[in-house]
Amino acid sequence: MNPINECKAMLFAAGLGTRLKPFTDHHPKALAQVNNKTLLQRNLEYLHSFGINHFVVNVHHFADQVIAELDKLACEQWSVDISHEVDGPFETGGGLAFAARHFSGSDQPFVVMNVDILTNLDLNGMYDYHQKIHPLVTLAVTDRKSSRHFLFDDEMKLVGWRNNKTGEEKWVNGLVENVQPFAFSGIHIIDPRIFSLMPIDGTFSIVDIYLRIAKDELVIAYDHTGDLMLDVGKPEALLKAEEMFS
Repeated sequence: MNPINECKAMLFAAGLGTRLKPFTDHHPKALAQVNNKTLLQRNLEYLHSFGINHFVVNVHHFADQVIAELDKLACEQWSVDISHEVDGPFETGGGLAFAARHFSGSDQPFVVMNVDILTNLDLNGMYDYHQKIHPLVTLAVTDRKSSRHFLFDDEMKLVGWRNNKTGEEKWVNGLVENVQPFAFSGIHIIDPRIFSLMPIDGTFSIVDIYLRIAKDELVIAYDHTGDLMLDVGKPEALLKAEEMFS
């Protein structure tokens, strides 16, 4: 069983960040700051604190600014590969598919994280959980209010998804009663076999991929309720983040 420090980690940083307007009219959301550190720097340092040294960062919106920040943060302790979605953004699923070449030739699970998430989740614990059960995907979740929830059965296997604002529901194998709703924390641990089970290109959500492949593959939840977890997608959340994350 390989340790987490042999993993690669991908940061999703290509999105348009429309919820962070007007900042994102002129900058990428990855460069929004919390206590004088960009979200990009904070999450590179967070992942590196668990021994991860190899990163993939996808870019599109103001890509040159993200690349310049990565150049500024460059150090001997880690390496960064850029997945530049020039014709994107390709959303989360398409972005992962576009970056597949950076994970080729390895059977080691890898970590994926949204750049606008801040947390103190113990990634070692989540990784050990993934390695013990060997699912295709492990999703970090918490029991909190959210506009959208993943839905799990009593064994924490993915069975559906719900938009709590519109009432829309999507199911893996039809309606399931007595589901457990959890909010996604924007962190995944993924087996590279996923690339053979999803389109090789296009613009699509990773959520739809998970709902489709969960019919035949194990997609499970890792509940870290009680940890600090903040989606820094809106201006007011940045203010809250400055109180929560020093």
